[in-house]
Amino acid sequence: MAETIQIQVNGEQRGFRADATVGDLLRELAIKTERVAVELNLEIMDRKDFDHRSLKQGDRVEILSFIGGGASVDLQGKGRGFVHAE
Repeated sequence: MAETIQIQVNGEQRGFRADATVGDLLRELAIKTERVAVELNLEIMDRKDFDHRSLKQGDRVEILSFIGGGASVDLQGKGRGFVHAE
């Protein structure tokens, strides 16, 4: 059995393979890389580095997903998230 390390993923402790990369973690969590940002130990990672950066004991990983949508706006352009000067 592979050695495990303890890492923190979005604030929760998790055991994971000692030889794993950030890309391996994302695949294990079934997260598509096209619409996420990954912060590793307080630094935003470049997507091209996911499969090259090995996870280490105590690493802190934050995974942020991008979602579509926006604020609702009525027909006069007034609504949440919209600045309207009268």
